[in-house]
Amino acid sequence: MSPEVRTWQGMRDWSAELLEKRTGRNVEAWKRLIAGRRSPNESALRKWLTEQGVTGYAQMLLVWERFGYPDFMTVGANDLIGRQYADRAHLRPILDATLAALPGIGQVVVVQARKTYVSLVSKRRTFAVIQATTKNRVDLGLRLRDQRPGGRLKPGKSVGNGSMTVCVPLTSPTDLDDEALGWLKRAYDESA
Repeated sequence: MSPEVRTWQGMRDWSAELLEKRTGRNVEAWKRLIAGRRSPNESALRKWLTEQGVTGYAQMLLVWERFGYPDFMTVGANDLIGRQYADRAHLRPILDATLAALPGIGQVVVVQARKTYVSLVSKRRTFAVIQATTKNRVDLGLRLRDQRPGGRLKPGKSVGNGSMTVCVPLTSPTDLDDEALGWLKRAYDESA
């Protein structure tokens, strides 16, 4: 079974559910509260929301609801991915090969297209990201417990959202070999 491909719109819906679950108020109720405050700028709104216990994705959602969504929120997954590889089309087969390998890795719930990378998400959390880091390299960021960089594994903090512990630099689909797929499987297993 292929995983669902989701954009930031799916993230918006998830953030709205999270907001209501954590605060007992839905987006519309929070928008009414925010409108009554007349926060002059994003910084003031963020400070007030933090004081109200609204942080993280839920806070981001409310800030966007008040001050407008960035362009990438309204773009589809194919457009986001297309933009990532527009000036490096020769690297797109690496992304495609990684996505094609997912059924052998485990039950990846969501492939989430972001502005600059693609997240691979298990039922529990993001376990890997695929990022066209340079014009000649894609980094496969992995969340691996107790794994230090060494050999093919490089530091991963600069890949994706910063939660990746290591990454595997890939310059062609053949770099996605048994060793790289083994690390991807391990990252999935540790996050499933």
